[in-house]
Amino acid sequence: MRLDEYEVDPSSHDETFVESGRVRSIYQDLLRALEELGPEEIEQRRRLVELLLRNQGVTFTVYSDDAGIEKVFPFDPIPRIISAEEWRVVESGLVQRVRALNLFLSDVYGPQRILDDGIVPPELIYRASSFRREMVGMIPPSGIYTHVVGTDLIRDEAGVLHVLEDNVRSPSGVSYVLECRDVMKRVFGDLFERYGVRAVEDYTEWLRETLLHVAPRSASEPTIVLLSPGMYNSAYFEHSFLARCMGATLVEGRDLVVQGGVVCMRTTQGLRRVDVIYRRIDDDFLDPVTFRPDSLLGCAGLFAAYRSGAVALANAPGTGIADDKAVYPFVPDMIRYYLSEEPILPNVPTYIASRPDDLAYILDRLPELVVKQTDASGGYGMLIGPHATREQLAEFRQRIRERPRSYIAQRTIQLGRHPTLVDGRLEGRCVDLRPYVLYGEDVRVIPGGLTRVALRRGSLVVNSSQGGGYKDTWVLGPREEAPRLAASA
Repeated sequence: MRLDEYEVDPSSHDETFVESGRVRSIYQDLLRALEELGPEEIEQRRRLVELLLRNQGVTFTVYSDDAGIEKVFPFDPIPRIISAEEWRVVESGLVQRVRALNLFLSDVYGPQRILDDGIVPPELIYRASSFRREMVGMIPPSGIYTHVVGTDLIRDEAGVLHVLEDNVRSPSGVSYVLECRDVMKRVFGDLFERYGVRAVEDYTEWLRETLLHVAPRSASEPTIVLLSPGMYNSAYFEHSFLARCMGATLVEGRDLVVQGGVVCMRTTQGLRRVDVIYRRIDDDFLDPVTFRPDSLLGCAGLFAAYRSGAVALANAPGTGIADDKAVYPFVPDMIRYYLSEEPILPNVPTYIASRPDDLAYILDRLPELVVKQTDASGGYGMLIGPHATREQLAEFRQRIRERPRSYIAQRTIQLGRHPTLVDGRLEGRCVDLRPYVLYGEDVRVIPGGLTRVALRRGSLVVNSSQGGGYKDTWVLGPREEAPRLAASA
């Protein structure tokens, strides 16, 4: 692995190298250690990491892959490093953002002041499939809607971090963070000795404390369950992993029943009352009485028990309106409106197709923009204009004209790049970062998160379903001296 063969792309920000090929100071010890190991040793350890992850069942599902749906999440052994100074900015910005989003949900399902004051257009809310009228007037336990949040961050060409999107329904991926760190410490333990890397292992205990915080007051020993769609779900590994680490019971809808207004789970000793449900199924499938009548994944009567206060749900139903891509551009305004603060982390400038002026701009500049479907995720329903064919552009132009509320557009950003091991060579690949935020008695942020990497050369899409992989993310402790990276290092 020769560093002098690494190619720096001047059109994007490289987190490890500057244009001259000089290594940034925060990475010098790491790359020196990797050079000492040599390419053969690194490859052997990489294979060992992959074997350990496979043996531990660290997999995800791609339903559209004809070669088989069960995949080992591709892992790159070159870690990403974030300085203590930059992390303080990231953490403060995420706490600020999650507080504002929670206040927005409380408002939009309550007095709706932000709509009356014209900050957010009411039609964007009422026409959204994720807006749940059943939640209007409902105050969840402790007033918390967003118990678990995963916010995606990217760097622009100048190295400035932006929020790309918020995931407030049931964000996934944290199990890969925890399992990846465990394996990295076992296989590359000598590298950890050179850095004061902050631990991520407390996450599952933090998650348990977050869920206990919203348990009904009547529960002296609250029972927590994790509600999963079942073993064929793409994130089932994570569901079972988190339930095991928290000491919670992993259940499916068929394991639950509502009796006497309370939720119970079936056990070999009979019915046992459930106090908190960490649900990993969508709103539509929670309760066939209230939502989709054909759902076999939820539990009949669950929502009525929730409204009565007999059980807590995390995250609350209806939170999807806060991560609707057409609502995303208004989050900085929410921060100013509810907190009287300026946003710490900026949004990516966004055009909303339901606005006539924005629609005209999008249609005129379509080959230059990234277009996203507002209710899609996982890299689906997206057009990257500069990489699209004429046929794809024509198809999206027609879609946008027919359903403008369903689309937004952003300028194409050359995502920040990070050295990635490809066939024994270091090559720059685009990355993003998903830190995880927990809202219980206080708001806490895991120090690091899921760094996803676009393994395909030239790709801007980091999602695992679209060929992406992941890296370990090292947040340095406060005693580590590191350069300021948040601006333009």
